[in-house]
Amino acid sequence: MRFLLYNIRYATGNGGRFHFPFPYAGYLRRSRENFDKIVEFIASVQPDVMGLVEVDGGSFRTGRRCQAEMIARQLGYYHVVETKYGCGSMAQRLPLLKTQGNAVLTRMPIVSHRFHYFDEGVKRLVIQACTEHLTVFLVHLSLTYRNRQYQLERLYKLIRAVDRPMILAGDFNVLWGMRELELFLGATGLVSANPEKKPSYPSRAPKRALDFILHSPELKVVQFQIPQVTYSDHAPLICDFTL
Repeated sequence: MRFLLYNIRYATGNGGRFHFPFPYAGYLRRSRENFDKIVEFIASVQPDVMGLVEVDGGSFRTGRRCQAEMIARQLGYYHVVETKYGCGSMAQRLPLLKTQGNAVLTRMPIVSHRFHYFDEGVKRLVIQACTEHLTVFLVHLSLTYRNRQYQLERLYKLIRAVDRPMILAGDFNVLWGMRELELFLGATGLVSANPEKKPSYPSRAPKRALDFILHSPELKVVQFQIPQVTYSDHAPLICDFTL
């Protein structure tokens, strides 16, 4: 089973052009050209399961079309997608932000799914998607250290209720490094698919390990790689598992 984790930055691009003619100007441009490159990359690596962070659910950047739905339709995946801000959040009322979310896509049918929400932080969504043999959690944790710790505590409670093979993946934003996750990994029994702590951010010259694929011990890593792909500010993570 091949798992792909990719923070695609809404397919808005990367590099100097992203910040021209003013900082973060790329967020305000159409994303179709870069999106097509991301879809081509996904098709080339043929993942069985994907966790996509920072997916555009249908803003002016995409011509009001959901990026997760387009990928699912083009490449033949089942999918679930949701806005990453909690109910009642100010972000839910802003035209651009309210379409920004995360998505899980799989080749196997998704037999059930739930959307959980943290109590802290701006980005609050936790996607839980279940296929016949696997449970996947996808997250995008807070940039604030204290909020991340509260969010990890909530994740621990969600994971403790699952008694089948699972993957917890996402952009963890652990700005203080892997040590932020040591107690969490010890409590949950999850294992990092990237024990060498290879960095994935920024994609053009990675220095930080912010993106993680964590898995239950029943899943054995056959191969882990971080391709040198620069369509986003994060590089993608690819992991091949066996049961």
